[in-house]
Amino acid sequence: MNVRRLIPAAALAGAMALGATALTACSAGAAGGGKDGKLDVMSSFYPMQFLAEQIGKDHVKVGTLTKPGVEPHDLEITPKQTGQLGESDVVLYLKGLQPAVDKAVAQSGVKHVVDAAKLTKLEVHGSSGHDHAHEGEEGHTEGEAGGHDHGHGEAGEDPHVWLDPVKYAEVAKGVGAALEKADPDHAAEYRKNTDELLGKLTALDTEFKDGLRNSASKTFITTHSAFGYLAERYGLDQEGISGVDPESEPSPARMKELQALAKKDNVSTVFFETLASDKTAKTLATDTGLKTDVLDPLEGITDKSQGADYFEVMRSNLKNLQKALGSK
Repeated sequence: MNVRRLIPAAALAGAMALGATALTACSAGAAGGGKDGKLDVMSSFYPMQFLAEQIGKDHVKVGTLTKPGVEPHDLEITPKQTGQLGESDVVLYLKGLQPAVDKAVAQSGVKHVVDAAKLTKLEVHGSSGHDHAHEGEEGHTEGEAGGHDHGHGEAGEDPHVWLDPVKYAEVAKGVGAALEKADPDHAAEYRKNTDELLGKLTALDTEFKDGLRNSASKTFITTHSAFGYLAERYGLDQEGISGVDPESEPSPARMKELQALAKKDNVSTVFFETLASDKTAKTLATDTGLKTDVLDPLEGITDKSQGADYFEVMRSNLKNLQKALGSK
């Protein structure tokens, strides 16, 4: 909790104005709003929270608007959260993913606002539930791809960049630079922490590249078409079930299409996520004779997650993909 919220309203307004002046004209050692002097960072959801924690470490106090177990796309901001957001020193979010957050951030008046969507190139992965990704790291998805029918940017860009370690590293660089600017007294440490995180993400990219290079199939079916960037990065083909809502029922036509596709592309598994029902996946699996497993879009960590943080869950995703694709 930011201690400034305990100050009466009149004093709060003055304190915030004074704090803003101090941040602009003086050192950012004064940027931390709490008595502990830490930089007060508000993140929109888990992938942004994780970056702030990894890069800021002991110099930041990180909050999140999306609590564990809440589906980020459907988040509604409470008045209390709006107040917390406005009192933050730094806000990290991904414009286009959570409309309620976009609106609150636009009205917050916070000086240091970081939009992850501007830190890497977003791509349009279509809208009907198919990804036809090309081989190689530099290819761009040309076919149709499933995304969300809500939570996309104005141009329909896919926001799920954190599921590609390379793109997530680009976002991490931008977050590190923003923390340096907001708190220059600790810039060297933020830079060091950013470099350490980039090294870990590079290693993760190598693990995925090597782990998925030789597989019997390149196609995977998922109820949540969030993996367009991952598929593109590692030469895979994501097939989303009809209806972008993970809990929606697939149409008979799509079921028939997926049955044929599963047979043709040697698909063994229908993936579902941890924050939504597995009903759709089980329906399709039953009708097609396939297995089900988890492919986590990493929009939040709960006690049901296959890992305690980003890296652990991503490695669980890799293991599940290798098993489903018949990696050698």
